[in-house]
Amino acid sequence: MGIKFDLLQTDSGCKARAGMFHTEHGSVETPAFMPVGTIGTVKTLTSQELRECRVQIMLGNTYHLYLRPGLEVLQEFGGLHRFNQWSGPILTDSGGFQVYSLDELKKVTTEGVEFASHWDGSRHFFTPERVVDIQRIIGSDIMMVLDYLTGNPADYSISREAHLHTVEWAKRSRTHFLSTEPYYGFQQYQFGIVQGGIYKDLRAASIEEICNIEFDGYAIGGLAVGESLEERNEITDFCTDRLPTELPRYLMGVGKPQDILDSIELGVDMFDCVIPTRNARNGTVFTHQGKLMIRNAKHKLNSNPIEQGCDCFTCQNYSLGYLHHLFRVREMLGYRLATIHNIHFYQRLVKEAREAILEDRFQTFKKAFLTEYHG
Repeated sequence: MGIKFDLLQTDSGCKARAGMFHTEHGSVETPAFMPVGTIGTVKTLTSQELRECRVQIMLGNTYHLYLRPGLEVLQEFGGLHRFNQWSGPILTDSGGFQVYSLDELKKVTTEGVEFASHWDGSRHFFTPERVVDIQRIIGSDIMMVLDYLTGNPADYSISREAHLHTVEWAKRSRTHFLSTEPYYGFQQYQFGIVQGGIYKDLRAASIEEICNIEFDGYAIGGLAVGESLEERNEITDFCTDRLPTELPRYLMGVGKPQDILDSIELGVDMFDCVIPTRNARNGTVFTHQGKLMIRNAKHKLNSNPIEQGCDCFTCQNYSLGYLHHLFRVREMLGYRLATIHNIHFYQRLVKEAREAILEDRFQTFKKAFLTEYHG
């Protein structure tokens, strides 16, 4: 049985949607932002802290989890949920982006991808079927198919090759998924990925063929990898016009606040990105008044929280002056507190967007948010 997705409201002024999908580890209200827990942890935070930040679903990565801690460990512990003590839903990326990032360390064939581990140089081979098997052992609620990713700008022939590989691998992935059983007794779901670069004819062909395979949800891949904001929005708009309305839509790797709001307006339901956690560790936090650099000397004597009115643990308990001190002395607590705030900010952003959609005022909300955010 496929994933149950309830589409509750579409804004009358645009394609923004509020919905909810259901897994055996819990339901997820959309729009939803998934913090990236590449190797089974959102950096510096505990699972309890994620829950306190109102995180509904986290993301793990097949490539990284396969290498470390490895399948033997994950299977011994009964899957990633028991290993990292996260009780909510988990989505796992197939590792296609990481393999793409290896550049000269990989070799792509019609069968799959051969690559060298970034840890020790050992050689490994991912086929569409193998990636399904790995995600069965990880025990994610939603698994992504192996896809072929290229950066932008890429010429037409390279983008077409990525599209063709992705479609063939998707067919094999779905066949293998439907012929195998979950390891741990709970239902897993599988999303297909649309490729085709910035070329609309390739995107249209990809959508038609991927949707004919009948996945539980669909992701727009191959964006946020070098194209302009205008190109990204144009292709996202093109794709959501053609993807099924009754299933979740996931835009992979997109994560600046304006990018998220733009994409929600274009009909996207799910997002992930390392921006909130990576920026936090670099001393940059997000507020409704824009980004704030904790290390700036002007914050040395600031007794206010990062953001007035924010109810995250950091803002309720610590001053900006204290965080400034922690970052100046490179104390780990500073990275943790900044990460808590940024994860909370992103969850608050999509929650406010959802409320605006349900009240049929998304475009008014977006305009007001961006006016304040860009100041």
